[in-house]
Amino acid sequence: MQSQQSIRAAFGSFAVLVVFIAVLSACDMTNTSTTMGVTTTSGNVTIAQIFETAKQTSGYTWYKKSDALIGKTAKSGHSEPFMRTRYNSTAAQMLDASGKVKEGSVFAEGSIITKELINADKSVNGYALLIKRKADPNADADGWVWGYVTATGAERHSLTSKGNGCIGCHSIAGHIDRTLMNVSVP
Repeated sequence: MQSQQSIRAAFGSFAVLVVFIAVLSACDMTNTSTTMGVTTTSGNVTIAQIFETAKQTSGYTWYKKSDALIGKTAKSGHSEPFMRTRYNSTAAQMLDASGKVKEGSVFAEGSIITKELINADKSVNGYALLIKRKADPNADADGWVWGYVTATGAERHSLTSKGNGCIGCHSIAGHIDRTLMNVSVP
């Protein structure tokens, strides 16, 4: 008798656990906090999400597979003397074996490209991000949300501008889906 009660109690606990997991799985927890960074869910990306995403380096691939600082080139519209660029796992699918963007690439939805803008003293001055989210109301005609923030998270360029102020340079000959690393740092 006691073993049947033990079995029933264990089965009851197991059933509660299964129901809890099912409820948890059904919850949309992908965009509940700005500390999680940008997600691929619908809605507007916020400056806070841009900043949190900019600080993430885990799971990213560096341009040319190197996190070394790259000196500013004549084609850069940024004032900082150094930069380095990294790609999330979705965007990194568009990199070739040497870590350069493949010619003719069109980045997939969910791609995130982060450019660190570095001062002469090697401190980060800000971040420029391209985030492929076609459904975002702030996305440009190509589906990119353009994020530009300081090292402390303040907005440097309005998200609602849809890249105006950036697209001019990012449209020069040789760009690949608005990216310029192959052009400016071949």
